[in-house]
Amino acid sequence: MMILYGIPNCNTVKKAQVWLKENNLDFEFHDFKKKGISIEKLNEWFDVFGWEKVINKSGLTFKKLAKEEQVKINSAIAASAYLIQNTSAIKRPILVKNGQAILIGFDEVNYQNLLK
Repeated sequence: MMILYGIPNCNTVKKAQVWLKENNLDFEFHDFKKKGISIEKLNEWFDVFGWEKVINKSGLTFKKLAKEEQVKINSAIAASAYLIQNTSAIKRPILVKNGQAILIGFDEVNYQNLLK
């Protein structure tokens, strides 16, 4: 079973959903704006991708922070505290297959290589 984590109005998440559906791959969607995300799940993703990749520093949520606040997010602990409160700052989508995070962001080639 696969779980796609993201928010429904994100264009990148929409592209991943379309690709999964077009390739007849079953998945559950986890809207972390509505359902939230646990520190444990964030730590799992940090272990797989690194905390620096899980936090979306190019997104509007992070960019709205003052530079002084951005600089304070300099470790996994600081990142998890920030992301729990600001789930929109999580890089998305994150695809989990059989309980293991396997992809972050959407790149059709990566999806093709790992899922076909």
